[in-house]
Amino acid sequence: MLTKINHLGVAVTSIEEALPLYRDTLGMEFSGIEEVPSQLVKVAFLSIGESKIELLEPTSPESPVAKFLEKNGPGVHHVAYGVQDIDATIARLIAGGTRMIDTTARTGAHGARIAFLHPKSSNGVLTELCEAHEDGH
Repeated sequence: MLTKINHLGVAVTSIEEALPLYRDTLGMEFSGIEEVPSQLVKVAFLSIGESKIELLEPTSPESPVAKFLEKNGPGVHHVAYGVQDIDATIARLIAGGTRMIDTTARTGAHGARIAFLHPKSSNGVLTELCEAHEDGH
């Protein structure tokens, strides 16, 4: 069902302020920034080996990331796992009683199809399922 850890989402108040730590100090490969209007966030993408970090900056006070920052401050927001077939994975999880935030996949950054499990079904960790776009992102 799961193929790998796709990325860790890190909530930040400012990508501009957070980026130098990851890119310059830690030496991660920076591959750009994308705004995802449907999620009300701006995302910076960094790579280290096969793993990725996404810095998440809210673009609206209504963003779930803005609400996370207000409650918890900056830090790890979610863990994303790669899946081959997100529709089948969602169906299997729902059939097994997993509480989902998204019962159908939606479009995330880089055109990936994504869905979130409710933290109450995943030991308090916001968990994302991510089916990569055809170009591999």
